[in-house]
This record gives sequence, C-alpha cells and structure tokens, in this order.
Amino acid sequence: MKTNIQTVAVLGGGGRTGQYLIQQLLDQGFKLRILLRHPEHFQFKSPLIEIIKGDAADLHSIENLLKDCNAVISTIGQRPGEQLIARQATENILKTMHAEGIKRYILVAGINIDTPSDQKGQSTLLATNWMKENYPEIQTDRQNAYTLLTQSEADWTMVRVPMIEFSAQKTDFAIDLADCLGQQITACNIASFLTEQLPDTQFYRKSPFISNI
Repeated sequence: MKTNIQTVAVLGGGGRTGQYLIQQLLDQGFKLRILLRHPEHFQFKSPLIEIIKGDAADLHSIENLLKDCNAVISTIGQRPGEQLIARQATENILKTMHAEGIKRYILVAGINIDTPSDQKGQSTLLATNWMKENYPEIQTDRQNAYTLLTQSEADWTMVRVPMIEFSAQKTDFAIDLADCLGQQITACNIASFLTEQLPDTQFYRKSPFISNI
C-alpha cells in the first residue's frame, strides 16, 4: 500500500528501544522530527533528522514537534521517580494531532493493558495482575491513556509488548489481538513492526500483542 507519510514525529527516540526505531525509520528514508529532553546525549547524525528539545508532558513541546508531520510514533515509557506520563502525553499528542490534521499514531505499551478483544492466557494474566498489584498508579495511568485513544478520531495502533530483549536480531514474531503468545520480543522486532504499521491499515484502532516465536 502506498502512503503519503513522509515526515514522522518520534517520541522516545533517545531510549533503548527508540534507538532501533530511529535506525529503521532512517533506513526507510523517512524524515524525522525527534523530541528529546537531552539532545546532547543523542548520537544519531543525519540530514533527515530534526531535533526538538522538550518534554512529552508539555503541550507546547508536542505542538512544536508535530509541525509538518504526517504521523506520530511513541516508545516513551514511565520514567522512574517522575510524574506519570502516559495519559498526559497521549492527551497532548491527540489534541495536537487533531489541530494539525494528523491521523496516524502508533505507540508501544505493555501487555498489562486490557482491551475488549482480550482473551489473555495464564502467563499474560499473571503479568497483568502483577502490574496491577505492584504498580497500580502506573497501570491506571496507562489504562487511562488507552481510553483516550478509543475516544479519539485518530487512526491509532497500540502495540503491546512483553519483556524487551535489547538485541539487533530480527526474527519471525507472533502477532495476536487476543493474547501475548511469547515471553520476550527483541527491540529490533519492535522497531520493524512499528515501522511497518505506518502505511498499513490492518491494525487501525486495535492493540496487537507481538512476541518472539
């Protein structure tokens, strides 16, 4: 399928998973606008990259980031010891996407998020319940972010992932809407799937699980 997506706004590009995503987006020839709190630590150099200094929790930063973009991808996670980020970032992104006429939004979340299509097996349920018991505020924040997605008009895809293996290994992986079929996923596989979703409509407004086979 052809796509008119040329410029992608990226959140979380300075993180461990985000680095794999940046590389694959560059390999595909996309122009990137990347939001970074600490640009001085960012090591990628490319004429396709424009750095926007700011924070996802700040609406003005998101407004600057999304200018002239056709899609948004986020791999941001909860920062230890800092304010809850998932709902606030999602609210900022969706509001700005609406104002800018951007439709495509792809983001990463954990397997602990619940959706109406779930038929979680024992392993996935154990992980979900552990998160609810041990990190209830983070769990609620993430779940609230999902609710915002469902209430929006965006063409979103929330990609749910298990334990991340920070490896450049690209392998076959399982995709399922009801349950997470494996215990791990490589960061390279995550980046591949996220990039593939930019022109693909199969998972619009859906929350697939992906995992290594």
